[in-house]
Amino acid sequence: MSNFRELPSVDQVLRQLGDLDAIPSALIKNEIRTVLKTRREALQTTGQSEASPVADTVRTRLQNLFASPLRRVINATGVILHTNLGRAPLPAFELLSGYSNLEFDLATGQRGKRDAHLAPLLERLLGRAAIAVNNNAAAVYLALNEVAAGHEVIVSRGELIEIGDGFRIPDIMLRAGVVLREVGSTNRTRLSDYEDAITERTRLILLVHPSNFHITGFTERPPLREVAALGRQHGIPVYQDLGSGCFLSLADKGIQEPLVSETFAAGVNLASFSCDKLMGGPQAGIIAGDAELIQRIRRNPMYRAFRLDKLIIQALETTLRHLLLEDWSKIPTLHMIFTPLADIHARAERVASQLCDITWRLREADSPIGGGSTPDQALRTWVLELELENASSFATILRQQPMPVIARIEHDKLILDMRTVAEKEEPWLVQSVKAAAAEECFHGRS
Repeated sequence: MSNFRELPSVDQVLRQLGDLDAIPSALIKNEIRTVLKTRREALQTTGQSEASPVADTVRTRLQNLFASPLRRVINATGVILHTNLGRAPLPAFELLSGYSNLEFDLATGQRGKRDAHLAPLLERLLGRAAIAVNNNAAAVYLALNEVAAGHEVIVSRGELIEIGDGFRIPDIMLRAGVVLREVGSTNRTRLSDYEDAITERTRLILLVHPSNFHITGFTERPPLREVAALGRQHGIPVYQDLGSGCFLSLADKGIQEPLVSETFAAGVNLASFSCDKLMGGPQAGIIAGDAELIQRIRRNPMYRAFRLDKLIIQALETTLRHLLLEDWSKIPTLHMIFTPLADIHARAERVASQLCDITWRLREADSPIGGGSTPDQALRTWVLELELENASSFATILRQQPMPVIARIEHDKLILDMRTVAEKEEPWLVQSVKAAAAEECFHGRS
C-alpha cells in the first residue's frame, strides 16, 4: 500500500468485523485506530505500508490479545529447576474460588492474620518461628532493614554474590539501608576476619550460601558453628541466606546442598531461603529463626509490601504439608530427583516406540538441576536423541505446538531428556513431536 487514500475508514473496517460481537465495539475501534495510525506513519516515513487488509490485522491482534500468553509446556530439557519455565513445577493443589477466610478468624468472628494459615506448618517443619514473603530477595531485604538499618553488617568478600537478573547482595544491602563491612578475600575468609571487624556499630553478621557457583582450590571459610558462637559471644545475630531451601539430604543423589535443619543446629539466629527451588513449592521466601527477631521483622512496614497473596498461600500450604508428611512423590521437583534411572529408561523407550517415522537414538546422559542452585551438579538420565536435518528449526516448531515442548540441542541433535517429562505428559509429548515432524516435512516439500 502506497497511498493514504487506500486506507479504509474506521467504520468500514468495523463493518468487516461484524462477527466479533463478543468483543465490545469500543475496544475494536481502538484497535482499528491503532493499526491505521501505524500504517499512516509507515506511509509518511517510507512511502509504503503493510499490504494485508486492515480488518485481518485487527482480527489477528484481538485474537492474540484474548489468547492467554501463559501456557503449560512440557519441559524436555532435563533442567529440573528451569528458571525460564517457572523453576519448581507446582504440586497439585485445590484452588479455592470465591471468598475465603484469608484474614478472618472463623472461631471468633474477628479479623485474623493471613500468617495463621502457614505459621503452624512452618514452625513444626523448622522448629523455629517463621514468616513467608513473596521471594527470598524480599526476605533478605526485610531481615537486613529491620535488624541493621543505619548500622554495619559484616559479610565475606567471597559471598558478595550476584544471582539471576542482576540481583547483587551489595545492592540489596544498600537499598536496605545498612553499611556493608567486607572481610576476608574472595577465596579465603577466617573467623578472625569476622572478629576483627566487629565494632560498636555492628548489628549483624551475614553469611550467604553461593548457590549458583563454586570456588575450589586454595579456599577457606570458618565452620558455621564457629561464626554463630562468635555472634553469641558479642551479642550480634548471625543471619544466613541459604538460597535453595533444602529440607532433606540429597547426598546419595550426588547433590551437596546445606540443609535448613543444619543451619539452625549450628546456632544461627536467622535464615532465609527460596520456596521454588529444592523445596519444590511456589515462588516465595521464608524467614525463620529467633522468635524475637521474626516478630520484629513482621512488624516492619515493608512486610506488607512483600506479603503473600491467597493463591501463593494455598500452593505453599500444600507443599509444606507434603514436606511434613515426607510425601516426596507429591512434590514434582523431589519426585524427579528421586526417580530411578530404570524408570526414566522405561519412559524413554515408551515414547521412542511411538516415533515410527523419526530416526532416534536412546542414550544415557546427565540432567543439570539448574535454576540458581546446585551448580555443576547433575543427575544421570536417559535421553532421546533425534536425527533431524535442522535441529534448531525443529525445536522452533515444537515450541509452537498446541502443547509446546521445550527441548535442548547438543551437537546439532535435538535432545528430549525424559527425567523432566512426567508420565502423564508422554502422550502429549508424542503428539507434539509427531505434529512437528509432519509440519517440518510439509515445509520441506513446499
